[in-house]
Amino acid sequence: MSTKVSFQKDFTIGEDLTVRRMGYGAMRITGEGIWGPPKDRAGAIKVLQRAVELGVNFIDTADSYGPNISEELIAEALYPYPAGLVIATKGGFVRTGPGQWVINSSPKHLKQALEGSLARLKLDRIDLYQLHRIDPRVPFEQSLEFLQGVQEEGLVKHIGLSEVSVEDIEKAEEYVEVGSGKNKYSHDYRKWESVLEYCEKTGKAFIPWNPINAGNMSNMNKVEKVAGRLGVSAQQLALAWLLYHSPNNLLIPGTSSVQHLEENMAAESIQLTEDILEELERD
Repeated sequence: MSTKVSFQKDFTIGEDLTVRRMGYGAMRITGEGIWGPPKDRAGAIKVLQRAVELGVNFIDTADSYGPNISEELIAEALYPYPAGLVIATKGGFVRTGPGQWVINSSPKHLKQALEGSLARLKLDRIDLYQLHRIDPRVPFEQSLEFLQGVQEEGLVKHIGLSEVSVEDIEKAEEYVEVGSGKNKYSHDYRKWESVLEYCEKTGKAFIPWNPINAGNMSNMNKVEKVAGRLGVSAQQLALAWLLYHSPNNLLIPGTSSVQHLEENMAAESIQLTEDILEELERD
């Protein structure tokens, strides 16, 4: 019989921010194209409340989701926040329409973004504030100096980066301690494996976005085959694999459906063995 493998259900960002590794991403509770309010506002509220009922204490959002809508819904659904709930948000995009994203990580814009996030979320401090993107038109040092300053002011507790290389993180740490990296990553998409490994080495959280990435049909066929044997969905197995693959992975699967949310959370209880993990790694 193959040996079962276990994993830690929690992760500590820095030395003081312990969160459950199965979190929730709040991008999908907005309208189509991540623009405007959701068609079912009451349903979005229920999803957020149900997530917390299920034990989620790490919610990832951004000022650009909506824009503003995701943060507003989080406050409407959950404020006053339960003890231990961590809301991670981001700044660095300007929205000009549905599906349109324009990078702006200038200190002026980041200041407006952070102030807006604090107001909408009804917080005095953001526990994890992430630079949504490095702006090619703005010296990285300027964005970092802004983050350094707001952390010193006490407006931000921990700082994260999104879509960055190891070199980017090392550069950032000349200014601030980086608590997390958020890159596109899944069983099928591992371009940023080096960043995940660096996060493991240095004790940082790694937040994989688009954790399913079902575009590669041959890979999905393999995942679906194993999932079928286990009696779970391919999506649940893809999430479970991330939990087993690295203790530094913080998952933020997003959905606007309570049923889908519950299915995602159930992935945490899937028990994998060494043989299954090896099978999933084979070409």
